[in-house]
Amino acid sequence: MQRQFFIAIGAAVMLAIGLSSLAQAQQILVMNEQRILRESAVGQHVASEIERISGEIANELSPLGTQIQQENEALTAETAALSEEAIRARPDLISRLQTLQSDAQQFEVRRQVAAREIQATERAAMQPVLGALQNILQEIVDERGAALLIDRSTVVFAADSIDISDQAIARLNEVMPTTPVNRVRLPQQQAQGAAAAQE
Repeated sequence: MQRQFFIAIGAAVMLAIGLSSLAQAQQILVMNEQRILRESAVGQHVASEIERISGEIANELSPLGTQIQQENEALTAETAALSEEAIRARPDLISRLQTLQSDAQQFEVRRQVAAREIQATERAAMQPVLGALQNILQEIVDERGAALLIDRSTVVFAADSIDISDQAIARLNEVMPTTPVNRVRLPQQQAQGAAAAQE
């Protein structure tokens, strides 16, 4: 009888410890920032606008790229049967080869500048979004009485009950369904710096 009493007491203590651990676990929340930004309305809006701007930039670069490709194909065909000595004896071919090399370098510079502009455009568009998300996450943490919020990418396993990603997405959709996305153009000095790096 006394043994059963101690067993019952032990079970009660273990239950109390388990409930205490569960309460402490609720002080830790997780979220998936990549998913929030990917699935939220504003995140999808920014992604769509970045894709549109990237298309515009590609169209701007396309004429020069096509011109370089055509001239390269033409010179390849014209010089295929010529030796190096024969090519050097043709000032017209040398001039065209030098122009082609210069144009190709210019195209690469413009391509790199365009890539940097796209990155800068996305960063500028996402800045207010990240600020709004930070406020939302802080609100949820305060409401849940949590002591720690960590990104799910750093966690091996987390129960859905402590994942606030869906809640954050819903609130972000309410607070900021869209945001301006304006193309950022790099200052001329940065473009010149990229050109100098190619030389």
